Amino acid sequence: MDQASIGQLYRQERDRVLATVIRLIGDFDLAEEMTQEAFLAALARWPQDGVPQNPRAWLVSTARNKAVDRIRKSQRDRKAGEELAYQVWPGVSKATEDTQGDIENEESSIGDERLRLIFTCCHPALAVESQIALTLRTLGGLSTEEIARVFLVPVPTMAQRIVRAKNKIRDTGIPYRVPPAQLLSERVEAVLATMYLIFTEGYAATSGEVLVRGELCAEAIRLCRLVCDLIPDAAEAKGLLALMLLHDSRRNARTNRDGDLISLEDQDRGLWDQSQIREGCDLTQAALRMSAHSRYAIEAAIAAVHAEAPAASGTDWRQIVGLYGVLRQVHPSPVVELNRAIAVSMLEGPAAGLELLTALEASGQLRDSHLLPGAKAHFLRQLGRTQDARACLQQAIALAGNAPERRFLEKLL
Repeated sequence: MDQASIGQLYRQERDRVLATVIRLIGDFDLAEEMTQEAFLAALARWPQDGVPQNPRAWLVSTARNKAVDRIRKSQRDRKAGEELAYQVWPGVSKATEDTQGDIENEESSIGDERLRLIFTCCHPALAVESQIALTLRTLGGLSTEEIARVFLVPVPTMAQRIVRAKNKIRDTGIPYRVPPAQLLSERVEAVLATMYLIFTEGYAATSGEVLVRGELCAEAIRLCRLVCDLIPDAAEAKGLLALMLLHDSRRNARTNRDGDLISLEDQDRGLWDQSQIREGCDLTQAALRMSAHSRYAIEAAIAAVHAEAPAASGTDWRQIVGLYGVLRQVHPSPVVELNRAIAVSMLEGPAAGLELLTALEASGQLRDSHLLPGAKAHFLRQLGRTQDARACLQQAIALAGNAPERRFLEKLL
């Protein structure tokens, strides 16, 4: 296996390996460091020794053994180190032996270690913001800088938030498990919010040279499927899965060969994934039947109207405006108001949309987002107010986080 193949394996398996190692040693920071060292060991050994039969089990075993060695070395004498190591993992005094079979048996006892880790990170003893940030850092693989941009807070603030969350899990002994059925409801909201943020970062990256990070979208969808299987009667989980599938169905049409953004109305709808659209629409209907007030199901219904339109000109904007009216009651937010203003402009004209955006702007919300001045520029351009539109575009360009969005706005300018 060459370096490129190991790099691909890292992207595919890093979070699964890390989730298992965290459970085995109970220390987030040590687990992250030892997981990294395990992949480095694979990079050094596998090209010469060959790939083990179960690469993930080898990586987990190697990371666990390295952690045990670190624990032993940190103790004043070998006996104390072995006692502490044994507490971390029964039978660890044989850590030098091949323990891949033990890891494989552990993995087979639950559908996915990452699901346990998500519920651990989303324990109600942690603040919701910390729950989401820690899961994004640990399972989503986002850097502290990326998470800080998602939350619009300084990087040091986010770093401290993540450290405090890790320490609280360790110090209070928060159990590493999927909670029993009677406790699931209090944990699902934060879990789903985490998945949606992971997907959102993948769908429209906050920074960098690419618009779409497909691996994050796929990861969020996969984890949400696990939650749907675990909690089949959760309307919000079904609604979120539907929403992500419908958005993700457009992935191949959202950028051109050069990675430049293509607006929704200009996308080649023949490139949309029809199997994802069908599944997303079916899930949307199922979620709405379960709860007509499910936030994610309503958002999925809006996405479904777009997905089912044969062309941009055939979009049922009246229905979309109505759905946004329901959504703003169920889940009021400045982003909902922004999107509703765009829908209203498509139904009633740019002046109506501009009026709504002007009120949103006056509220001081979304002041750090490029979306509001970008939408406002579009309305002003339609109304023939070119200079005002240019000023808004310049503001949007200054706020845009990733390169494809900046290039798109620059072309409009």
